[in-house]
Amino acid sequence: MFRILLFLLGSMIITGSIACAPAEEPLPDDPVERARALHKLVPLTDGHNDLPWQYRNDADRDVWARDISQSQPEWHTDIPRLREGQLGAQFWSVYVPASMQGKGAVRATMEEIDIVYQLLQRYPDTFQLTLTADEVEAAFKEGKIASMIGIEGGHSIDSSMGALRMFHKLGAGYMTLTHGTNVPWADASTDTAQADGLTKFGEEVVREMNRLGMLVDLSHVAPATMHDALDVSEAPIIFSHSSSRAKCDHVRNVPDEVLKRLSQNGGVIMATFVTSFISEEVRQHDIQRGEEADRLRAMRGSTEESVQTGLAAWIETHPTPKATLAQVADHIDHIRQTAGIDHIGIGGDFDGITSVPVGLEDVSTYPMLTAELIRRGYSDEDVMKILGNNILRVMRKAEEVAARLQKERNPSSARIEVLDGGEE
Repeated sequence: MFRILLFLLGSMIITGSIACAPAEEPLPDDPVERARALHKLVPLTDGHNDLPWQYRNDADRDVWARDISQSQPEWHTDIPRLREGQLGAQFWSVYVPASMQGKGAVRATMEEIDIVYQLLQRYPDTFQLTLTADEVEAAFKEGKIASMIGIEGGHSIDSSMGALRMFHKLGAGYMTLTHGTNVPWADASTDTAQADGLTKFGEEVVREMNRLGMLVDLSHVAPATMHDALDVSEAPIIFSHSSSRAKCDHVRNVPDEVLKRLSQNGGVIMATFVTSFISEEVRQHDIQRGEEADRLRAMRGSTEESVQTGLAAWIETHPTPKATLAQVADHIDHIRQTAGIDHIGIGGDFDGITSVPVGLEDVSTYPMLTAELIRRGYSDEDVMKILGNNILRVMRKAEEVAARLQKERNPSSARIEVLDGGEE
């Protein structure tokens, strides 16, 4: 409707010094060309990319050791493909594994943040640090990729409100409450429940994130944690890289009962490209492969070498199914039906995954997903919501909530030893 009005206004003869306002050119009909045109209007904002971890693993944390202005075919991400994929904004994940705990996790997270800052320093013509929605849009207008930081796992703060606040000062725009294992104050989806959601300290972490304006990310957490966080949070929450459990029954995906709450909370689920979260066939194959590995390890006299040899033989006769771009779009369809069009985004998890859907092989392929949505009848307005307008709205609301809360209360002095441990 907006584009129709623009066209009509451009066609009207106006009295005065201006005789006629120029009409805006119509968007192309071809889905791919139309997708590329829409990517120029709104910053495609991806909720999760693990490029900093690739630098930690493959380049010993030295950003100058691998030049992503040149092709990096072993990775999913480099600048030429980012430009081809028309990425407008990125939450760079500063992931550290949950096997790192305590001060070691805090230090490693700081080192990951340092990698992001090194990227900003080395490629200033490409990346720009952005802390607010307005800054994202300003960077996009200047042709830069707006760069934000996401902490992937509450173990990174070592149950410290002070660490949480300092990470926010360093630019962390969201924190995923858990990664693959529980933290002392929150349950993860892939661990045995201990807190039945959030503890009292965990609830206080969510409140302090609201006060800071830091997005609460519920990817990786257990459904009970999702519900508890939705009960507590005064700002919209996000899922930075998750999909629909109704379409693929992986515990990392989001149940419909939680998706339905997004419309009340105002949050966004950023559909991911993780193949075992997208395809039920891939998920089942992963389970069967794990069972075969367990069987091989249980055999008398087994070694790691014999297990790997046996597993390779099993895979020869049980090839891994392929997830597809169309299945990612199926998840988006279901989220639209369940939560609504205002609650969808994109969170690819590139460079954090070992396999990719056919059609979404790297960061150059985003417009192909956009084109698929266009083929499915998504309007231009709806596509632009998914690309970036939804997450920008969430960011603005979180900023608004933070401005109010900072007038109402001081920084939290809560300690886990007191709230959860009974210390007086």
